[in-house]
Amino acid sequence: MKKCLVLVLSVSLAQAAEIPVTRVILYKNGVAFYERSGEVKPGDAGRLEFKATEMDDVLKSLVLEAPGGVARVRYELSEPLQKKLADQGIQFGAQQPLAALLDQWRGARIEMKHRGEPLSGAIISGRLAALPNQGQKQELTVLADAGDLRVVDLDAVTSLKLTDPKLQQQLADALAAIAQSRSRDKRAVFVDMAGSTAQRLTARYLAPAAVWKSSYRLLLPETGEATLEGWAIVDNSTGEDWSNVDLTVVSGRPVSFISRLYEPRYVQRLEASLADDQAVKPVLYESALQKAKEADEENLKDARQRGQVAGALAMSPAPRNEMVRRDMAREMTMTSAVAPAAEAREAGELFEYRFSTPVTAKKGESLLLPFVQQKVGARKLLIYSDRSQANPRNAAEIANITGKTLDGGPVTVYHAAGYSGEALMDTLKAGEKRLISYAVDQGTRVTTNFESGSDVMRSLKAHRGLLITRTAIETTTTYIADNVDAKEKALIIEHPVDPGMKLIRPKADETTPGKYRFSLKLAPKSNQKLAVVEERELENSVMISSLTPDVLFTYLQQKNLSVAAKAQLEALAAKKRELASAETELKRVETVMNEINRDQDRLRQNINSLNRVAGQQEQVNRYAAELTKGDTQLAQLRDRQSELRKRQAALQTELNAMIEKLEF
Repeated sequence: MKKCLVLVLSVSLAQAAEIPVTRVILYKNGVAFYERSGEVKPGDAGRLEFKATEMDDVLKSLVLEAPGGVARVRYELSEPLQKKLADQGIQFGAQQPLAALLDQWRGARIEMKHRGEPLSGAIISGRLAALPNQGQKQELTVLADAGDLRVVDLDAVTSLKLTDPKLQQQLADALAAIAQSRSRDKRAVFVDMAGSTAQRLTARYLAPAAVWKSSYRLLLPETGEATLEGWAIVDNSTGEDWSNVDLTVVSGRPVSFISRLYEPRYVQRLEASLADDQAVKPVLYESALQKAKEADEENLKDARQRGQVAGALAMSPAPRNEMVRRDMAREMTMTSAVAPAAEAREAGELFEYRFSTPVTAKKGESLLLPFVQQKVGARKLLIYSDRSQANPRNAAEIANITGKTLDGGPVTVYHAAGYSGEALMDTLKAGEKRLISYAVDQGTRVTTNFESGSDVMRSLKAHRGLLITRTAIETTTTYIADNVDAKEKALIIEHPVDPGMKLIRPKADETTPGKYRFSLKLAPKSNQKLAVVEERELENSVMISSLTPDVLFTYLQQKNLSVAAKAQLEALAAKKRELASAETELKRVETVMNEINRDQDRLRQNINSLNRVAGQQEQVNRYAAELTKGDTQLAQLRDRQSELRKRQAALQTELNAMIEKLEF
């Protein structure tokens, strides 16, 4: 049986053709596109080998191309070790004793040699028994074929075998699963061909990969065009050698994610049952099911169309034009003596560099490949962005005139004398410009002063009883740049954009999402001043009815107030003054009335007191005359009070009507 099994395995391996890697496209999102292509003989299956961690992406993206078609794709089921052991009915623990293992096969027949004598029977139990002196021994209780129960010391057993072939195979399968989970990192996918003749199988798929990196060398002369040299850093982390592989690196980050497709999914289902005495007929909802079926058919049709399009796109070979090489004049020895053999082109939303010379790299090996060496537009300048620092930075404005997308990466800057500094550059599309800074200029100092002005009213509006004002507070930031060197410099000052502020002057030369850029020319040994004026607008609303005539008068002084608005406010102020006058007069009348009432009360108290004293009649009469006079005055004042209250109410009504109609 063992010889037959070994024979079957060797035949299976012989019928699987290895399909080598022929093309690699590296992206910036942690995956790579691989293409394998190779000849498959009649009756053989194509064999694709992957790391276990690659299987999820492979199953998600695999596209196969064969002239005769593909019959099926198969691969080994991936299950957790515990589930595999559970399916075998065996539990293995760390340093598990033999007695505990055999105890799991109670009732199974075994054959053994115990103390040199053969013994066979059925397992009853296994256990660890304590020894008189310290320690334990393993014991197995069996029902011997002779019919007697025997306790066997397993330490005295030299050989043991399960007589049931199924149990013996379960043990072998469990041990194989343990060995596989511990040591095997590779997974094989087999492609069975549909045709009966030899044919070429091409497989395309995505798999996790190290992100390719780019780095640049910039030769920056004092005048004229600069030379930019770009290198791609590529890591072969696939675990297999690349031999004459068509390599492409892509600038861009397409969306990619991990879907767990390799490991089987199991759902914990609920237990449900019907009552034995209540059989219920199932209900079919035909119209809903019909609609769902039609929708499923449409979805399936769309999916097939999308799959055909995606397959056609994946299988169509990219055009490969012959790269025209030309010698580039080297301005200094810091420019590498290489001719980049990379064809650049747009690839949908992305941009790719395809190396025209096949690439060979051993597994675990990294490559440094030149992909661009061209002239770029460059202007040397200074840039000041950090107000906490005194010195601006040496910088360059790079104009991408290469016609290619330049992937982001570090830039080492050289000039005629050698190394100048280092910078970082974001991805630069063709025709774009970008500022990079690479050193601190200690020959220029910049100081910053801040000033705030008074409020300035920008607008005044009236609407539905509200007076709405917009005022602005001006803030001035003054930059003073002092050039102590004996050469002219171009300085760019970056001023932060405040979403709550509006730039008044001067006009910015450039504006980014977070900065205003202003250009200054610094003469040798001189200083230059830049005053950036901004304003913050504030809106305030107030109830017109609460405003006094004096406050309204201040609004009337605004120069930007229209004639019609001014006339309405003047009429409103006059009416408020008239109402205020009536209210003042009413308060005065009420004050006099209160004083008379107090005097009347005092006179009455005096009269009551004098009536108890003999000979005070004359004084009592004088007080009585004063009371009469006061009553007459009170009567007149009450009439005046009534008139004033009516006038106040009328004026308030007129004022309310004016406020309601006020609109400008």
